[in-house]
Amino acid sequence: MGSELPKQYLELAGHPMIYHALTTLCASAHISTVFVVLAPDDEHFKRYDWSHCAGKLEPLYCGGQTRAESVANGLLASELEPDDWVLVHDAARPCLTQAHLDKLVDELRDDEVGGILAVPVADTLKRADARQRIACTESREKLWQAQTPQMFRAGVLAEALQQCRNVTDEASAVEALGFSPKLVAGDSTNFKVTYPQDIRLAELLLEAKNN
Repeated sequence: MGSELPKQYLELAGHPMIYHALTTLCASAHISTVFVVLAPDDEHFKRYDWSHCAGKLEPLYCGGQTRAESVANGLLASELEPDDWVLVHDAARPCLTQAHLDKLVDELRDDEVGGILAVPVADTLKRADARQRIACTESREKLWQAQTPQMFRAGVLAEALQQCRNVTDEASAVEALGFSPKLVAGDSTNFKVTYPQDIRLAELLLEAKNN
């Protein structure tokens, strides 16, 4: 993002980016506790006012070097029961809505495995060669783009992440155990802020959401 400040603390619509997702999660009637997994040396989080999330928000200073390690450490520190549902969400997806959460929970609350928010791939996909020229066009049929939250039982997720540490999302680890997580259709507004120009798009979406 071209900033020395960690991405989750960049200003977005008058607040640090992480504020928006945490506010949405804490406002959900489905969720009892929101654990924020932070780096052990994080000095930024406590500088902000989180009083509007009082009673639900619990910071855990046990983050690891990777997403998988951070989630695994968070599960251990949270002392959840194996059958408790856990939703893992990216701080860099600030446009999460209550409608997204409601749909995910409603479709998965009785599911045997769990699943993730995702959207069907709409764009034409090109595979590049070593010269960054098109090697071939890939079929997008039945391809989905993974989003978060990703929702699984705490015990299954902890086991999956213990066995599969080199994954980029929780569903991949659960898949490696032999399960088939469900794809719950989300939408493109729940996108991940990755590039500087994404900040303005997120601000426009948040303005529309708040209005």
